[in-house]
Amino acid sequence: MDRNYYLQLTQNLYRLTLLFPKKEPLRYKMRELADDILADLILSSDRGSASSVLAEDRPLPKLKKKEEGANSIISQLEVLDSFFEVAKNQNWVSPHDILNLQEEYSKLKEELKNRRSTPPLIKNTQVGPVQVSSLNEQQQKILDSNPSTARQGKILEYLKEKGKTQVWEMKQIFPEVSKRTLRRDFEFLLKQGKIERIGERNETSYQLRG
Repeated sequence: MDRNYYLQLTQNLYRLTLLFPKKEPLRYKMRELADDILADLILSSDRGSASSVLAEDRPLPKLKKKEEGANSIISQLEVLDSFFEVAKNQNWVSPHDILNLQEEYSKLKEELKNRRSTPPLIKNTQVGPVQVSSLNEQQQKILDSNPSTARQGKILEYLKEKGKTQVWEMKQIFPEVSKRTLRRDFEFLLKQGKIERIGERNETSYQLRG
């Protein structure tokens, strides 16, 4: 499982929840949780690549950080699994479509559990776009790009235009996204070296790195 797999899995969840009622809270909770899982997976993957160059006399800190990250993601996946169960009891989408995606996330959870106690195995795993029976062509076009990546792109565009911004300003632009998820977006862009942080606490703002 690699970055492309994680991105495709998140896109599939967005395609599925697009068929939920527009004002249904579960629609946005599942998307927000999927965004958090995606961000944690990508960041933990980046940390894993960096930690592989550590000296052989420092294995324990690396293992501890890896296990903590996996435990956090597994907990999020268990919450998401319960959301799938709730969704299956509604009449918004075919239960079969929900079950297919639920099983993909379950595979991911089992993979992470295995990683905690065994060395990672390189797998050429691929997942294709989810086939939702009632999804039309126009809805698919809406979700051609990954949601979190698209949102981060809009944040960068906003910074180019305005110079700097704060989390609460982005909350007004993305009302359906929680502040926690937006902070993760900023944290991801910080780690990518695309932006920099100014100030502290309530005065914290962000601008493009010069």
